[in-house]
Amino acid sequence: MNVYEIIRRPIISEKSMLLSGQNKYTFEVAREANKIGIKKAVEQIFKVNVVAVNIIKVPGKPQRVGRHHVVTSPWKKAIVTLKEGQRIEIFEGR
Repeated sequence: MNVYEIIRRPIISEKSMLLSGQNKYTFEVAREANKIGIKKAVEQIFKVNVVAVNIIKVPGKPQRVGRHHVVTSPWKKAIVTLKEGQRIEIFEGR
């Protein structure tokens, strides 16, 4: 799997911005990705050293579309901890 297929997008939210102060960054990743693949992808794309990777499986949620009940797709997110003193520029405020 290509490194750009593993890392789908960064997650920019209030909680992820608080985590970036602790050198932790959040990404949406492919459902087939594992911790080793995510670590290699982040190191290769952003040229940083990864200390730890935590993965969270986010389940699909029920929605109503008219009178039909559907479930959104489940997805996976990864919280990546970087080596002290390093950072990813995407997450920095404007």
